Amino acid sequence: MTPLSKLLSFFPSVTLAGAALASLYGIWGRSPWGLLLGLFFLYGLPVLSYRLHSRRYPLNYGISYLQGDDYSPWWGSHQLQVIYVAFPVLETLLRLVPGLFSAWLRLWGAQVGKHVYWTPGLEIADRGLLSVGDDVVFGHRVGLSSHIIKPRRDNLMLYVKPITIGDGSFIGAGSYLGPGATVTAGSYLTARSEIYPNVTVDGLADEAHPDDCSPEAHHALAD
Repeated sequence: MTPLSKLLSFFPSVTLAGAALASLYGIWGRSPWGLLLGLFFLYGLPVLSYRLHSRRYPLNYGISYLQGDDYSPWWGSHQLQVIYVAFPVLETLLRLVPGLFSAWLRLWGAQVGKHVYWTPGLEIADRGLLSVGDDVVFGHRVGLSSHIIKPRRDNLMLYVKPITIGDGSFIGAGSYLGPGATVTAGSYLTARSEIYPNVTVDGLADEAHPDDCSPEAHHALAD
């Protein structure tokens, strides 16, 4: 792990500590500025840091390795988002206001269309690696992960690729979409569908298997 990787691993705790101290100051000191600063730590600092980090260290799509002397831009970007994984309620609140969560994802660099419905139980691992069209509906407990990590050759192999979902698609409850998954416009995924890396779904699908993957995805999934 590089020095920058170690430094960014402290980002979640520093962010939460800053939010807690600022909020306490706002409550005890009856200062609205303290409360606003607390909100900035929770919602402003992570996304601002992510955008600056992405400009300096662009994400590398495809296969890379996490252990070694080279810095992993994905690792850094993950640390800047991890508080929303540890405390999903922070984003659940945003999904209760129509349009707010879509705007939130656009701040992270995602491409999100109009009239997208996000259920409160949605799980997103990589906020900036999504392309979602208009009028898309996400069912309860859908998982979107634009990366996978597997032990390989005495190292940790990382595979990263954006997820694309076309206009008017329906993603059934409990479905999971992996890196590079593509759901074409108007497609319907039944509940608990599993879309493997680099699989394209066109129409109705309840499960897509590795046999349907491209050679690149086979490489990523192989032991």
